Amino acid sequence: MGLLRAVSPVDLRDAPLTYAEVGATGSAELPAGYLPGEWTEVVGTGRETFERVAAAIFEWTPQRSVGLRVRATGTPAEVGTVVVLTAGLPRLGYDIPCRVVWASTTGDERGYAYGTLPGHPESGEERFTVRLADSGDVVVTIRVFSRLATPAARVVPPVSRFVQGLATRRYLSSLKRAARG
Repeated sequence: MGLLRAVSPVDLRDAPLTYAEVGATGSAELPAGYLPGEWTEVVGTGRETFERVAAAIFEWTPQRSVGLRVRATGTPAEVGTVVVLTAGLPRLGYDIPCRVVWASTTGDERGYAYGTLPGHPESGEERFTVRLADSGDVVVTIRVFSRLATPAARVVPPVSRFVQGLATRRYLSSLKRAARG
């Protein structure tokens, strides 16, 4: 995994997650010992907007919006789907492997969470949800808890955290665009 190597999502089906708190992005409080993050934004109103944003979430739109290449064993709507996101150039990129640990595809709150697999620069979980509020507002939330996991990420922690924050802001921007159609 990592630089100059393309790992197959299929090869990671049985790989263990790199953290114990599986599903904790759905808890009221994020686990201790990690850097927590939560971003919530109203991106529009109405059922049509909600459906557009939900579709974008389940099409890996946030990840693609930051230039990540997506290779997966299924969709994020399926718990157990393994996804390898690749940053950088083909064959010169860095593989970022994850597994979907939670998904909700019906009702007025939809989304998924994925957790990190061996080779991911961080250890933890990220959750993408969209909710149609009673008021009609379409609310996107991204919740994450993570800690740096690989030697490369630990060498330059401020850069790693800056990149994570930048990616999250771009994820939100992509979902705002999806809301507008």
